[in-house]
Amino acid sequence: MKQIKIFITLTRLNKPIGFMLLFWPCTWGLTLAYFFDADTEKYYQNIILFFFGSVLMRSAGCIVNDIVDRNLDKKVVRTKKRPIASGKISVFKSLIYVTFLCLLAFIILLQFNFLTIILGMSSMILAFGYPFMKRITYWPQLFLGLTFNWGILMGWTSIMNNISIEPIIIYVAAIFWTLGYDTIYGLQDINDDEIIGVKSTSIKFKNNVKIFVGTCYSVCAFLILMLGVVMEINKLFLIFSSFFILSLIYQVNFFKTSNPESCLASFKMNNLTGLFIFLFIYLFIF
Repeated sequence: MKQIKIFITLTRLNKPIGFMLLFWPCTWGLTLAYFFDADTEKYYQNIILFFFGSVLMRSAGCIVNDIVDRNLDKKVVRTKKRPIASGKISVFKSLIYVTFLCLLAFIILLQFNFLTIILGMSSMILAFGYPFMKRITYWPQLFLGLTFNWGILMGWTSIMNNISIEPIIIYVAAIFWTLGYDTIYGLQDINDDEIIGVKSTSIKFKNNVKIFVGTCYSVCAFLILMLGVVMEINKLFLIFSSFFILSLIYQVNFFKTSNPESCLASFKMNNLTGLFIFLFIYLFIF
């Protein structure tokens, strides 16, 4: 029982916000593709596969992140009790878990076409390279955006078997979304991070962080609306964009740099934002 609890904590399965933020972009790509290839059975089958793939890859990514950051985590109040940093589990055993999770994810990946398999394999470079970015650049959130939203392209190719302008537009939009929400998330640790020398957009823009996050969210919303124009959807459907746009505006107004709890709450709100964007795309396509 104790080992199960450690595994759940290690993979953050007790914090579903992580794998949901990985999963929602997959649904955006899949739903866009459905607009051009209305294979309902394949659409819903792929949604299920991408959900489990998101859970597995996010879990593996968390473990790799904790292995790489184990010495840094010991110096940060919020992370010092993580299983690897606190010595509850060894690095070797953690690597066994990573291998097992990646193997399961690979089995799921093999259910797709060749292009999607290639994209999935290439995403491993992004996923396992991300933990090192905070050591060399103030823009690790940008790298996370490239990584966490790769599922948009994979979702599209799993149905269309090609790359087009539509998924690229929403992929760029999602990168700005991630830039915003992960900057908010990083504000929780800003004091500890500055002391130990970890870099982030939270630190880089700490004096104008609301302007930075607001700009990122504005670009995200603009690109998603532009996608609707490119696809020539009924303009009346644009009214449904107000749900996700208002959720982004609320976040910017709600979080306080001096209040870590408000930053975490705003970050978690993006699960709802991801759902609203999915519903927006789903409604004008279906």
